[in-house]
Amino acid sequence: MMRKILIVVFALIAVQGAFAQSAKRRAEQAEAQARKSNQNQLSTRAQISFPTQAEMQEDVVWRRDVYREINLTQDANAGLYYPVEPQGSQMNLFTYLFKLMLRGQIKAYDYDVNTGDARFDESLRVKPLEFLKKYEIYYERTDRGIHIDDADIPSREVKTYFIKESSYYDQNTATFHTKVLALCPVMVRDDDFGDGGTKYPLFWVKYDDIAPFLARQTIMTSNLNNAATMSVDDYFTMNRYKGKIYKTNNMQGTTLPQDNDTLRTKAQNKIEQEILAFEKNMWGNQARKDSLDSIANLDKKELKKARKANRRSGGSSSTVKRTRRSKSPSGSANSSARVTVRRQRH
Repeated sequence: MMRKILIVVFALIAVQGAFAQSAKRRAEQAEAQARKSNQNQLSTRAQISFPTQAEMQEDVVWRRDVYREINLTQDANAGLYYPVEPQGSQMNLFTYLFKLMLRGQIKAYDYDVNTGDARFDESLRVKPLEFLKKYEIYYERTDRGIHIDDADIPSREVKTYFIKESSYYDQNTATFHTKVLALCPVMVRDDDFGDGGTKYPLFWVKYDDIAPFLARQTIMTSNLNNAATMSVDDYFTMNRYKGKIYKTNNMQGTTLPQDNDTLRTKAQNKIEQEILAFEKNMWGNQARKDSLDSIANLDKKELKKARKANRRSGGSSSTVKRTRRSKSPSGSANSSARVTVRRQRH
């Protein structure tokens, strides 16, 4: 009887040990799976631990939104284009955004062909599989999901970006800023006749959504010094890119002239000068202030010159020159000759 009791006790102990081991194993597996799923995700602490653009408040007193076209063949923007295929951890901007979009780490929104505006409605959310089929990007289905070779990513064809930026005056800090609001990669594909490429704006992404990731990606900033690098976020925050304005927000909803290069250039320069003029004249008209200061300085010089001339002449413009008077014996200052008359006795 005692033997049976011991056997039952040992059996219960073994079952409890196995159950404890299986529970521990499940916990370890869940933790490993969580680490794997979050290895490419940024924590809240990581997102706020890097310098980024100042947040634009909704109640700013002055603001001007414009759209620019960034040509990646220009030296100022070339760092966003190379390398066209990843080299280790280095990759160009479109490859980086493309991979983030496929992993679901950032939200992308279809380009509105009717207005061209940067819209972020949920109805415009890009679906990765539909996006790959639409632009004929080759992919394979594997046990781990969709796989795309780096050579099949059309980063070589993305030679242009549309950028929406806002220049604004922050009355809370009394400062002027130019902030990037959204990016849109534009794919340029040659037609069958070789007459020129056709532009395909791919999708819009909010800059604030991609900024934490861009802070971890570096680009080269000089052809002469290959050690000169900076993060992509710093590149946009410091407005190092160069591009011409092709659209601006206005009450009529109109765009810049596209048919006439002369009119378009004139309109672009006008908008640039308006933004520049506001930034320069935030604290008043500097040219007018300089002219008033010059007049004041001139008055001081003239007064100093007049005082110097008076000292040389021995007098002062504010005093009356005094002359010496000869004294007569009688003490009068300026007496005439005295005539005396004697009376004779008769």
